[in-house]
Amino acid sequence: MSTVRELSVGSADGARIHVEVHGREGAPAVVLAHGWTCSISFWAAQIRELAAGGHRVIAYDQRGHGRSPVHATCTTTALADDLEAVLAATLAPGERAVLAGHSMGGMTVMAAAGRPGVREHVAAVLLCNTGSSRLTAESTVVPIRAGRLRTWITGRILGSRAPLGPVTPVSRRILKYATMGPRSSPEAVEVCARIVHACPRRARYAWSRVLAELQLDDAVRELNVPAVVLAGTADRMTPPAQAPAVAAALPHCTELVELPGIGHMGPVEAAERVTAQVQALVRAYLDVAAGSSDELKEAGA
Repeated sequence: MSTVRELSVGSADGARIHVEVHGREGAPAVVLAHGWTCSISFWAAQIRELAAGGHRVIAYDQRGHGRSPVHATCTTTALADDLEAVLAATLAPGERAVLAGHSMGGMTVMAAAGRPGVREHVAAVLLCNTGSSRLTAESTVVPIRAGRLRTWITGRILGSRAPLGPVTPVSRRILKYATMGPRSSPEAVEVCARIVHACPRRARYAWSRVLAELQLDDAVRELNVPAVVLAGTADRMTPPAQAPAVAAALPHCTELVELPGIGHMGPVEAAERVTAQVQALVRAYLDVAAGSSDELKEAGA
């Protein structure tokens, strides 16, 4: 059974970030950054499998999510600050990890791409179900023709201040339609519904405004480590057409992977596939990162 260590990490502006470290100290490290309205629980399958398989898994609640308190500052700069703080608090100087980001977690990785902490600690990245700009305009949650009307309606829906209330059969159907593939299991839908409904309304609204105005196209080009981009073909939140643009902008994209029939919640809907991608990056880059410069060159890092 893997051990779990919890800590509270202070970010640059004083925000407190809840962090969990699963697995054996000294094992190859994986850092997980979840998406909008989610929490550490979103990565439960990856944490379980990776920790049991000999990895050290570092997962944290984004500010305002899970057990990280809501904070007045909600910007991509703050997301980058938080990630840097987590890396510094959990990894030894010079130690490197594989970093996986889902949705807003992927945007966190992009926002922090040029940071010294990322350069020091990140060996490779996995970007799941994410985009770098035009999220509201390109979302297909509202099933009408693309244009100003669809963008306006989408912004109103995703940026609603209304409470989500309890999880009900109706709310499950709505969440499944908006965020998951049509063949998602009832169990997966239930997991995602409970996680999303637990997100504080204030945080959900504040971060929706940030995502609506997201512009990280230039930041992607600074993510100068090997990267895999993962997209679900049934993703309405960050449609799969965004993935090739992200992949093309990355300096070292090693693979663009499409998951047929999978929606926005890839790490839950296709847990084994996502975990396997993380494991592959660990095998390819973490041992190499600790080796000689000749080994690094041979791996193309």
